[in-house]
Amino acid sequence: MLKLTNLAKYFGGVRAVDGLDMQINKGEIFGLIGPNGSGKSTTVNLICGVFPQTAGTIELDNVDLGRLAPHQRIEFGVSRTFQNIRLFGDLTVWQNLWVAWRDAPGHETSWLVNWFGSPADRRHEIQKLLEFSGLGDRADRPASSLSFGEQRRLELARAMASKPKLILLDEPAAGMNSEEVADLRNRILTMKNLGMTVLLVEHVMDLVMSVTDRITVLNFGKPIAEGTPLEIQNNEMVQEAYFGSAKNVEAGN
Repeated sequence: MLKLTNLAKYFGGVRAVDGLDMQINKGEIFGLIGPNGSGKSTTVNLICGVFPQTAGTIELDNVDLGRLAPHQRIEFGVSRTFQNIRLFGDLTVWQNLWVAWRDAPGHETSWLVNWFGSPADRRHEIQKLLEFSGLGDRADRPASSLSFGEQRRLELARAMASKPKLILLDEPAAGMNSEEVADLRNRILTMKNLGMTVLLVEHVMDLVMSVTDRITVLNFGKPIAEGTPLEIQNNEMVQEAYFGSAKNVEAGN
């Protein structure tokens, strides 16, 4: 589904991403982890088109995303959340979902109809997103009035509103307490059960290990390991990247 081939991004002499090969299959929850500064968020920004790649290719269902502007990538099925919440605070919860809505190809309507119209099927689908996010009783409240955890849930639902092929979650657990992380885990697993494909970038390892099918580990912009959560936990190169050495991990240092 998503295929990154020899992907690279250089900022002057800094090689933020350096020769990344990665493939995500349809319906998979794929983890991308690594120490701070390893290139994870840069990879997300390359996929979304925030940065142009220095080298390599980004393909989604055989479409070369590298040739497309960021808004065109949304049309081709890429959606995301952000480390720092970026909701429309003055709009209601309902309106945040409404503006993110994307009609199915061949059924597009004008922005005027999108904003002032109220097709019954769209109202029904947005109601389902409200139920998914647990915000049905807050639909008419400004997004800025929500608690931190509720805003995170709304951002996740908004990413789903465009009916993407691929959802990129960039550290969705940032700032969450343990109860909120547990709730997020259940919602990500629900997304998988609904057949969605997710790339998860996250530092909370308990979350990553409990929801992902496969994981790639970056260090200094380069991939150093790929495998199942269990394989990654037992990989000495990963332990060294995070803790200095496998011996330190065994000794509890």
